[in-house]
Amino acid sequence: MRVHVVSDVHGAAEDLARAAQGADALLVLGDLVDFIDYGDPGGGIVGRVLGAETSARFGHLRRTGAPGELTAYAQASWAALPDAAEVVEQAVREQYDRLFAAMTVPTYAIPGNVDVARLWPEYRRAGVEHPHGTVVTIGGLRFGFVGGSTLPPGRTLEPGRVWTPNLVTAAEFAATVDALGPVDVLCSHIPPAVPDLAYDVVTRHAETSSFPLLAKLLRDRPRAALFGHVHQPLAQRVRVGRTECVNVGHFRSTGRPYVLRW
Repeated sequence: MRVHVVSDVHGAAEDLARAAQGADALLVLGDLVDFIDYGDPGGGIVGRVLGAETSARFGHLRRTGAPGELTAYAQASWAALPDAAEVVEQAVREQYDRLFAAMTVPTYAIPGNVDVARLWPEYRRAGVEHPHGTVVTIGGLRFGFVGGSTLPPGRTLEPGRVWTPNLVTAAEFAATVDALGPVDVLCSHIPPAVPDLAYDVVTRHAETSSFPLLAKLLRDRPRAALFGHVHQPLAQRVRVGRTECVNVGHFRSTGRPYVLRW
């Protein structure tokens, strides 16, 4: 059995269309949307709608800004547009039209933190499943899926935002993880809370990771844990007990899937 796994597609529809070549199935572990293109400030939704200079500033503040500085800048930038929320949603839909059409059959896809999960039901079709929060048997192995990410402690999602990231409370995320039951392969967008897996060597800070995911690895001892989210991790692979934990890579940059064989 051969399964290809990708994460952090960020708009790379042409590469996604080729990602399953030679595989029995494709797993997509989130972040389909190209919201801010850090390599090309003129790309991504922010670059195309607000301009390259604003997009570059977004990226700079995300890396080095003081707490709340990026949020304030984003709110002021979007306020310059009369229908910013409608413009952003239309841009997301245009990307989803291409990306979901590029998925071959069978594909199992979960949303990441930059995805707009409420739109995903519109893109469900035969052979393209959205298994967030469920377990799917592939080639005799049980694959458990958990999409999205968690809110920082003490934070809430303010109503009326132009774009709302796919974040839930830590308690909601933990409940989704626990409800899966025993699995052979745990698939998520964010990594388990292992420092070397969460630290990004380019942004020079730890990205969001999950203690409930780590607890599940220690308790249930699956064969593998697959995830993305951290584009330039300090370590791509770490073994936690019996479980091989693998960051499947920043697909937008590499165009190459991670290959899982058994």
